[in-house]
Amino acid sequence: MSSETRTLDNVKDVILSAHMNLSPAEKVEFYNTWSENYDKDVSLLDYRAPLLAANLVSAHFPGERGAALVLDVACGTGLVAAEMKKHGFGRLVGLDGSKGMLQLATNTGLYEDVRQCMLGEDQLPVTWGSFDVVLIVGALSDGQVPACIAKELCKATKPGGLVCMTTRSNRDNVLYKACLEQQLKIMEEEGLWSCVTTTEVEEWERAVSADEEGYIGGCVYIYRVSDVKP
Repeated sequence: MSSETRTLDNVKDVILSAHMNLSPAEKVEFYNTWSENYDKDVSLLDYRAPLLAANLVSAHFPGERGAALVLDVACGTGLVAAEMKKHGFGRLVGLDGSKGMLQLATNTGLYEDVRQCMLGEDQLPVTWGSFDVVLIVGALSDGQVPACIAKELCKATKPGGLVCMTTRSNRDNVLYKACLEQQLKIMEEEGLWSCVTTTEVEEWERAVSADEEGYIGGCVYIYRVSDVKP
């Protein structure tokens, strides 16, 4: 683990470089390198998405949590799993494109299994219709995972199960957020799922770009998969 003292300026530089137009291989290498300082950095950023997502899933999940099978897509180091565990969810499977992140996620002991997957390029390596809850927290944004992955998240979820997704609401993510919401709406019109809640949050994380100050906003979406998919 690096002994470097991290500052908010360090974090801003890292986050902005993550938004660059990197190739998939470069993106994976970036996250492999960042994994060493990831938890420190997001703490400095006051990144609240894992907490907010887990709280909303817990508020809307009607079943037995201890037995529920949860898929944590773009799991990173396991921040979402730690929050879900606090709410009684104990059976978690993690997916991520970075081996460095997955190793740290494995070390938490929170996951039954972790699997490497190039999100948005490879099909999710899971059996369709097998998860009670599917989450993707933090990865749905410009330059990261494409909005079309929502279809695979839906396919991975059992009928009646929940899909939880998050995205940023700041200026540089406006077009992506609109594209994502259009994708979610189309899938609802197709009868694949129904919206449970769309929750806008003002203080999502600290702003990192030069033209924004204070905190940026974000959004949590929860959808319930149809009992009978078309």
